[in-house]
Amino acid sequence: MSSPPPLLLLHLFLLISAVSAADIPLGSTLYASDPNSKWASPNNTFALAFIADPTSSLVPAITYNNISIWQAGASANSSAVLRLLPSGDLQLLPSSSSTTPLWSSATANIGVSAASLEESGNFILKNSSGAALWSTFDHPTDTVVPTQNLNVSHTLSSGLYSFKIQNNGNLTLLWNSTIIYYNSGLNSTMNSNLTNPTLDLQSTGILTLSDPTLATPLDLAYSSDYAEEGDILRFLKLDSDGNLRIYSSAKGSGTTNVRWAAVSDQCQVYGFCGNMGICSYNDTYPVCGCPSENFELMDPNDSRKGCKRKVELRDCPGREAMLQLDHAKFLTYQPELASQVFFVGISPCRLNCLVGPCTASTSLADGSGLCYLKTSDFVSGYHSPAIPSTSFVKVCSPVMPNPSVASASGGTQTRWRLTAWLVVVVVLVTVLGLVVVEGGLWLWCFRNSPKFGGLSAQYALLEYASGAPVQFSYKELLKATKGFKEKLGAGGFGAVYRGVLANRTVAAVKQLEGIEQGEKQFRMEVATISSTHHLNLVRLIGFCSEGRHRLLVYEFMKNGSLDNFLFTSAEQSGKHLNWEHRYNIALGTARGITYLHEECRDCIVHCDIKPENILLDENYHAKVSDFGLAKLVNPKDHRYRTLTSVRGTRGYLAPEWLANLPITSKSDVYSYGMVLLEIVSGRRNFEVSAETNHKKFSVWAYEELEKGNFEGIVDRRLYSNEIDMHQVLRAIQVSFWCIQEQPSQRPMMGKVVQMLEGIMEIDRPPAPKAATEGSVGGTSVTASSISALSTFAASMPVPSSSSSLQTAGISSSASGKHGERASSSLLHSETK
Repeated sequence: MSSPPPLLLLHLFLLISAVSAADIPLGSTLYASDPNSKWASPNNTFALAFIADPTSSLVPAITYNNISIWQAGASANSSAVLRLLPSGDLQLLPSSSSTTPLWSSATANIGVSAASLEESGNFILKNSSGAALWSTFDHPTDTVVPTQNLNVSHTLSSGLYSFKIQNNGNLTLLWNSTIIYYNSGLNSTMNSNLTNPTLDLQSTGILTLSDPTLATPLDLAYSSDYAEEGDILRFLKLDSDGNLRIYSSAKGSGTTNVRWAAVSDQCQVYGFCGNMGICSYNDTYPVCGCPSENFELMDPNDSRKGCKRKVELRDCPGREAMLQLDHAKFLTYQPELASQVFFVGISPCRLNCLVGPCTASTSLADGSGLCYLKTSDFVSGYHSPAIPSTSFVKVCSPVMPNPSVASASGGTQTRWRLTAWLVVVVVLVTVLGLVVVEGGLWLWCFRNSPKFGGLSAQYALLEYASGAPVQFSYKELLKATKGFKEKLGAGGFGAVYRGVLANRTVAAVKQLEGIEQGEKQFRMEVATISSTHHLNLVRLIGFCSEGRHRLLVYEFMKNGSLDNFLFTSAEQSGKHLNWEHRYNIALGTARGITYLHEECRDCIVHCDIKPENILLDENYHAKVSDFGLAKLVNPKDHRYRTLTSVRGTRGYLAPEWLANLPITSKSDVYSYGMVLLEIVSGRRNFEVSAETNHKKFSVWAYEELEKGNFEGIVDRRLYSNEIDMHQVLRAIQVSFWCIQEQPSQRPMMGKVVQMLEGIMEIDRPPAPKAATEGSVGGTSVTASSISALSTFAASMPVPSSSSSLQTAGISSSASGKHGERASSSLLHSETK
């Protein structure tokens, strides 16, 4: 046999040399004292070397663009070494002569023959055949990169924060391994488990969830630069502030950009400002402070470490008192929701904390009547002008609120600021005077000019385009609506009129009725409504608040409300709504409500979902109206509801309205389910006729579904060739899930969207009971019991100031009746 050609032998030698060069042999060492000591991937994309951590200590880390994606154990000093021992164990040692490791891979004597850092960023310890026996991808620290899979056995950690994927497919963020402040994913309302849920980040920036039971991977999140071309590494990282983010970094740039964050409001991260710290915003950035001058920072150099009382409660020289914090709340998530939520008013919420084993309390003041009593040693606060809640903190008397900036300033600083203010005032007065003079001349010369109206319209258009709510005078709206001449409709919150604004924009002007809030509270609620933007929500243009006149100005919807299409014949209205439009309307409405419930900074419960409040634009896109108005017109005492205080519409009210139970986002789900069934059938759910055997249509429809005759439920005005029966069946099944009597059985609106989109399979829904025939949480609901409940609520005494938790109606049995039910329904409002 002839020998191989010399050229072939040379190629084989070079190939073997290249493979060997990529391997890290046993006995290799990295030195913290040598900046050039590193192990690199084949193309030098990733490197394993010692880097400085935030405390200026050194830690072995795999880096990309000097960005750490994995760290080996504890911090060390400049004498430390990272050594791959002959036994195959990778150890971090305090010095080259030490034998006691600070960290170890625990891979001694299992057959490790070499190590390598792959081009994916995965560092592996392998045997002689090249099989991986240990890898950093299987032992993540705080980061996940593309091609790295995260399953239920993995945990990302950063300080007190951790991130895990649950067996049911949910992604959870935890503080101190106990408080779940973020809970989102596939089954946030279900208890069913998946087979092997796996999370991975695609190189394009899409976060996906895979499982053998899922037909296709589920896209959970998109980075804002997903699919953009270039040599870009996108990675998922749990930061030290407790937020989970997707970052992107172009190779060689040395910079990173945030492309997605799990918690959009950083102040909602539990413990962000430490114990007793209050999180608020300075412009756009979160800042930490103390509740009052009764407290001081734990570390003046780091406000995130929290606050402590200047005088501890056990050392109080006098009596204890409750410090009131307006527009603030103490974050309450699971498992605290199961034991620290009660159904009482604001006074018992304060007094029960004062006399009981309680640190702080929060009265939600959003109409739910819920109170959080904080009995744990750690509380996390959030302050914002948009938060309607009032909170209380137990301190030693006297109560010392935080002073204003001016009074807290030092002598030199005060004088400097006073001088600056004098300059500012002089300049402002001068400018204001010139503006007044010029404006007066302009009005005098041009007020009768035909161009005047056009210029005014341009100024109004600029104000409208800015996105802020425009404040109109009552006289302006009187003129815009021609004396409220053309009435578009009327509802529980007031009548709506067509109007034309100064910039020629057509608008819908709503005259509100029954407003009980003061001027400041009304403007605050208007600001909240106007800041809520979504494709499927009607936009608020502006408002009017003059004396008893309270009006809201909305964008005009050309095709009016959904009820005009569903409940009038095409011959009468000249409007036919085909199945494609109906299904898109159902889906768009669900997306709009989902935004209110799960994607806003604070959950907004609509309280009056019905076809009359679903408006259609010129392209038949659905937009939900009247959201946020329930806060403006709710009764002053939110602890109890009677039939006269119900603001919703009969036929769409959830059973808990009539059972005098807490109203949550699940109440909107019930109303949506009734609307969804009406979209399919074109008939009112509460109608009774011979065709339905003199039963309510919703009851009859379920019986037909059980018989397999779901086609009989469909609106007969729809043409058979335009109907997608798969969508019809899906919509009917979703509607019956939504109108389940027990709120806990109803899905969250986010899951409703997924079911309608076909992403989730839909199980057979159980039979929903009629609200006046069933029971809610064990409370029988009949006409007589409704009356009795109302009478009981009206006559129930308010606990005295000396009452304990038990006398205030917060005994263990009461918490089981109200607190547990409230915690179940509020979980996903707080932890989306």
